[in-house]
Amino acid sequence: MFDYSLAHWATFFTAAILLNLSPGPDMAFILGQTAKRGAQSGFSAMFGIWTGAFIHVIFAALGLSAILATSAIAFSAVKLIGAAYLVWLGIQALRSKGNKMSVNGHVSPKGYMKIFKRGVLVAVLNPKVAVFFLAFLPQFVEVGAGSVSAQLFLHGSLIIVVAAFVEPPLILIGGKLTGYLGSNTQVSRWMDRGLGALFIGLGVKLATSD
Repeated sequence: MFDYSLAHWATFFTAAILLNLSPGPDMAFILGQTAKRGAQSGFSAMFGIWTGAFIHVIFAALGLSAILATSAIAFSAVKLIGAAYLVWLGIQALRSKGNKMSVNGHVSPKGYMKIFKRGVLVAVLNPKVAVFFLAFLPQFVEVGAGSVSAQLFLHGSLIIVVAAFVEPPLILIGGKLTGYLGSNTQVSRWMDRGLGALFIGLGVKLATSD
């Protein structure tokens, strides 16, 4: 079971690394929280995104993602909900007054949990992630290597494992900016506006995508 060649793993992990480095709502949310509130908030966002991605992995393994891939109504419904959520996050950021924050951000445990939950929603409400997993993962299913569901689950989980090597360094680097951004109200305000515009743009892009 799970008997794959070296070429199989080389191809898969190369694709997984490129996938995790590609820009999108997930990465924008993680880096946005990091730059605004520090590395710990970035990690909270990251774990939320991972949780949402893992839910998509489970859906792909169970075949539920096929519903989004084959049903225009289901895809459109989830797409519009996800787009609306991104736009809402963008509006919230635009309305921010750029309050000063310390290096640690003074984020309460409830605040970290709120960021985590938002991360889960950002990932789960992106139907393109579900369709991507459904299109990407089957390419690495091999006859005789185990059940299809098990192979899909394995490779989907490994994509998240690869993220554990790619995203934390980015968060730590981004966290270095927090001290400056957090002590400068003007810069903080423009950071919020930039993030707000980015999320609204991503939401509109998602809503108008096929």
